[in-house]
Amino acid sequence: MTEEQKKKTTMGNEETVAEETEKKQETAEETETCRESGSEAEAEAGEAEEAKTEEKAKAEEAKATEKAEDEGLNTKYLRLMADFQNYKRRTEKEKNDIYSYANEKLVAQLLDVMDSFERALGHECTDAGYAEGMKMIFKQLSDVLEKSGLEEIKALGEDFDPNFHNAVMTEDNDEFESGKVTAVMQKGYMLNNKLIRPSMVKVNN
Repeated sequence: MTEEQKKKTTMGNEETVAEETEKKQETAEETETCRESGSEAEAEAGEAEEAKTEEKAKAEEAKATEKAEDEGLNTKYLRLMADFQNYKRRTEKEKNDIYSYANEKLVAQLLDVMDSFERALGHECTDAGYAEGMKMIFKQLSDVLEKSGLEEIKALGEDFDPNFHNAVMTEDNDEFESGKVTAVMQKGYMLNNKLIRPSMVKVNN
């Protein structure tokens, strides 16, 4: 082999080694690039997962807040409805009371007229027609007042009740038990279940 051929062979070997070295470097660079790409991909995947988790947490928080607001509104609505129902019942009762007791003062004054009628009817009258006419007028007046809600309080022979009876006298009466009403001095009345005048009574000891 000539000297020139040796040189060419040597140069060829050097070129081959250089090419192999360059290929190795390229491979190493590619490997490093792949590693870096993999790391970046993993980082991006981690960030995406973290963002997804954060979004989920925000969505759950928003849902919980909305639920709490709905419950608060529902509670407020129920309270308003309860207040309205109470107001409605109260105004209805007040209206009924106005209708029921609007004539209370007038009826209370007419009780004195009824007392006078009863006292007059208790006296003997020689004119039977006149007495009968008085009874009819008294009955007519009583019927009108009863239709308005007037009711006589039972007293004679009943147990004394301070809520409805006003004891003005006591006595010893063998015909009645102790604490019983033995006589009614003045009748008592209720107007639509409301006491407007207690019975004036005599009570047995």
